[in-house]
Amino acid sequence: MLPFTRRGFLGVTAALPLIAQKRPVNLLFIISDQLRIDAMSCAGNKYLKTPNLDRLAREGVRFENSNCAFPVCVPSRTALLTGKSSANTTVRGNQAALDRELNPGPTFDNILHDRGYQTQYYGKWHAPYKMAGTYDNKVAATNVPGLPNEHREFMALLDEHVPKREPRKGELLEKFYSRPYRPFPVDTQYAEAQAGRHPDDKHPTQQEVIGVVDVPVEYTHGAHPVNLCLKALEQMKDRPFSLTCSIGPPHPPFLAIEQFAKQFDFDKMPVPANVNYDRRWAPYQDRAETMSHYHNVDYVRQLTAAYYAMVLEVDYHVGQLLNKLDALKLTSNTLVVFTADHGEMLGAHGLVSKMVFHEEAVRVPLLMRLPGAIKPGTVVQQPVSGMDVFPAILDYLGAKQPPRDGDSLRPAIEGRGLAGADFRVAEWGTRNAPNFMVRTAEWKLMIADSPASRAIDALFDMKSDPLEMRNLLGDPADKAKYRPKAEEMKQRLLSWLERVKSPAIEQVRARKL
Repeated sequence: MLPFTRRGFLGVTAALPLIAQKRPVNLLFIISDQLRIDAMSCAGNKYLKTPNLDRLAREGVRFENSNCAFPVCVPSRTALLTGKSSANTTVRGNQAALDRELNPGPTFDNILHDRGYQTQYYGKWHAPYKMAGTYDNKVAATNVPGLPNEHREFMALLDEHVPKREPRKGELLEKFYSRPYRPFPVDTQYAEAQAGRHPDDKHPTQQEVIGVVDVPVEYTHGAHPVNLCLKALEQMKDRPFSLTCSIGPPHPPFLAIEQFAKQFDFDKMPVPANVNYDRRWAPYQDRAETMSHYHNVDYVRQLTAAYYAMVLEVDYHVGQLLNKLDALKLTSNTLVVFTADHGEMLGAHGLVSKMVFHEEAVRVPLLMRLPGAIKPGTVVQQPVSGMDVFPAILDYLGAKQPPRDGDSLRPAIEGRGLAGADFRVAEWGTRNAPNFMVRTAEWKLMIADSPASRAIDALFDMKSDPLEMRNLLGDPADKAKYRPKAEEMKQRLLSWLERVKSPAIEQVRARKL
């Protein structure tokens, strides 16, 4: 680690908000995995209460239209860390995390470390590992051969504190925790559990594991990085720091713990109107047909109950971190950022998981708090992107901005105008499905990146059709009427592709809507 010299101190105090000039601004960056934007009570959810996330929104700023740069883990996390699009990171899928030589940085932490900050990162690292080289701790990767393994470290702690036992009738042995769990009726192995059978030859997918795991809240997978961060805050409190807490839930397997799961009644869980509808012109109709077993409303209700219980656990852990900042008297000079890498469909449009441009997968929470610099209770309506988080962090911490594709959110937070253009772009590389999304406050265009693609392009009026059930480019009766708006949205995309020097620009230009 670089020594924290007087010169370094002057560097980190330059351009800080006046309220914080007495002390450099710290950063606590909290990222959850697969958390959709509406899974917070401050966002209007009536079925769960998230008091700690609500506290961040009340004491800082909440973005109502925050979009991930990619609706999948590694590219999205890379964009958050670097402020860059795939054109400038070359990261377009999760396989990039296995590339030991790829370094699309610098990350905001690389920059802060070089300016004298302590930098530590705990929890899921799902991005090119070269970017983790400047942290003061050894970052554990996600399933990268030859590197420290985050899950293996968690299991070592779990084995130390939670003894293993055999499943009882009605339970199954869960592979991720290696502990018993009580499956919900829609779990694919529920019948075996009720019969007292424990098959070893069945390997359900993560999305098919739904229930309650027998582990105390202080030793869950979500608790593991939080516990490490609580200790790190004690160690780092006397010098400027950037600390990241990467919390695994509510990513599947959908395993809640009893104290949160008992708060939800299956029969009272919401079922969105777009679980089942006329999908003839839907951009992901083929994908939805492969998931027909998820179109059952009982499945949606039970999956939602497990998911919401996992969200309550995330909120609980966020509260632990905020309380620690209070106890250490760090709240007044610490920028707190809470976000997620992507959302979760939860049965909407007949889909589960992510990897699509529908609101449930692409919109994520984004909350920021810095007393004295961010006005409490601020709400920003403008569409923003995960790529904008990088320049916003460096802006508030007074660091020089390197080349990046995102725009600082500070002007929008302070009411001084838009953060860049009036639209944002998301990307994803699925064949014969839309590859780009362009989003303004009122409209969304999904478009393929090739003239030859068999994808269904889509235009949605987000004001009149927020559930995205009517593709205005689908029905021939509508297509001619809405083609001018679609072309206008396409021109926005082309301007962005030109700005980031995307190799896809000519192919997109040639695509006929």
